[in-house]
Amino acid sequence: MAFNKIKTILIEEFEIDEADISLDSTFSEDLGFDSIDLYDLVMSCEDEFEKEIPDEALENMSAIGDLVNFVTEN
Repeated sequence: MAFNKIKTILIEEFEIDEADISLDSTFSEDLGFDSIDLYDLVMSCEDEFEKEIPDEALENMSAIGDLVNFVTEN
């Protein structure tokens, strides 16, 4: 469920092709995100999941699966 919501954000807000989105997709290498894109994604996820994602947690996230795990476990 969390993965599908994040995937929808990536498709609608960042115009990422659905075929390029998997749990293993890395933000910088696979999706071409810079730090501003990642910050925007985090802000959207915080709104969607009504959870704060601290900067310390973000530093350990390199792939979509990491973000999915964070929002489902916290």
